[in-house]
Amino acid sequence: MLIIRPARPPVLLLGALLALALGGCQSPQQRLGELAGQHHQQLQTLDAKPLPLLSGAPNLQSGVPRLRIYLEGDGHAWATPSQPSLDPSPRDLLVARLAFSDPTPSLYLARPCQFVSAPGCSPRLWTNQRFSADVLRSLDQGLDLIKARYGNHDFELIGYSGGAALALLLAAQRDDVASVQTLAGNLSPRQWARMQHLSPLDGSLEPLEYRQRLAQIPQRHLTGAADTVVPAAVVHHYLGELGAAPCVETVSLAGVTHDAGWETAWAQWRQAPLKCALSPDPDSRKAAIEHG
Repeated sequence: MLIIRPARPPVLLLGALLALALGGCQSPQQRLGELAGQHHQQLQTLDAKPLPLLSGAPNLQSGVPRLRIYLEGDGHAWATPSQPSLDPSPRDLLVARLAFSDPTPSLYLARPCQFVSAPGCSPRLWTNQRFSADVLRSLDQGLDLIKARYGNHDFELIGYSGGAALALLLAAQRDDVASVQTLAGNLSPRQWARMQHLSPLDGSLEPLEYRQRLAQIPQRHLTGAADTVVPAAVVHHYLGELGAAPCVETVSLAGVTHDAGWETAWAQWRQAPLKCALSPDPDSRKAAIEHG
């Protein structure tokens, strides 16, 4: 009698299936740690108040004149359209990949409660209050801790999605932000919520409330032409409300969506100098920060 047995998959196929299964079970924290190891990055928790922050950086020497800080987006804020997530850590590590592959002296900075849990973490901090004073205060203190560690003179802030709003808010209150660049940036959370027919983000700050200060900051905003999550109309609204500014550049990227196409596009733009009509006056900017 002829007995036909099912063929065994090759060893390599078994290994691939096992790796896929294990990869699917990894937490965002484990995946970030693995990605950091692949790029020789060191992850550390910054003891910022009121909420700690996770950062990732190469083995940088102290005394670097300028550091580029990549601010994470909103992450996994909602489990369903009506149910907040229990863990806002991003599932797609796009921003970390951009930071870790950047040859410029750079650090990755996660948002409060992403990858690091703390007693003060609750869903309100990654839903309605994702741009709140507490979130901003933690990031502001995080920059202070980074500056104390590396001794840099100033920062360039790179904000992705909701991280763009926080980059602008930080730049509006600090005098050591040399420039801001945003990718798929939510530059006006108030207008974005209106456009997407969402409830207002009660408890969140609005960058355009600080338009006088922001107008003095060199900035470039890259938008995906195919982005429906944060459409280019949000940037257009921001620019219209910002008014006259000496150094603002916008770039529309064909075929780029909210989360696809950015690694290729950013590799082309990350070293390009900003095109400024005029150099902003540092004295007037300092006065705007002090008296605005």
